[in-house]
Amino acid sequence: MDGKHMQIGEVAARTELSLRTIRHYEESGLVVPSARSQGGFRLYTDGDVARLMVIRRMKPLGFTLDQMRDLLDATDHLDAEADLDADEREALLKRVREYQQAAAEQVEKLRIQLTRAEDFEGTLRARLEQNTPAARA
Repeated sequence: MDGKHMQIGEVAARTELSLRTIRHYEESGLVVPSARSQGGFRLYTDGDVARLMVIRRMKPLGFTLDQMRDLLDATDHLDAEADLDADEREALLKRVREYQQAAAEQVEKLRIQLTRAEDFEGTLRARLEQNTPAARA
């Protein structure tokens, strides 16, 4: 290996994804190893890791595999096609903007959920503090 490629175990450690999850994303066509070793092991680049990180960030926001694929397709085309005409570029940017807006909406929903969860935890903590022997003394 030339140092530019990583085996799946290192990628799993860097992305905090399981080997099984990485393989699932490969089977789903979301990420494809950049190469294979002579022994047939999957080899990944930093670009592959970045792609997996996009997927990892989309998952908790409720995006489907098809939506992940669509966004990655749009960003791949934006990154690779320097000679896109203005209409093609704008259509791709529109798709990315739609995902950004959907992500922002999900983040706001999660903030509300987190606030409610923190309130609930605080209520339970206060109840426990009121009912400990030290509080009663």
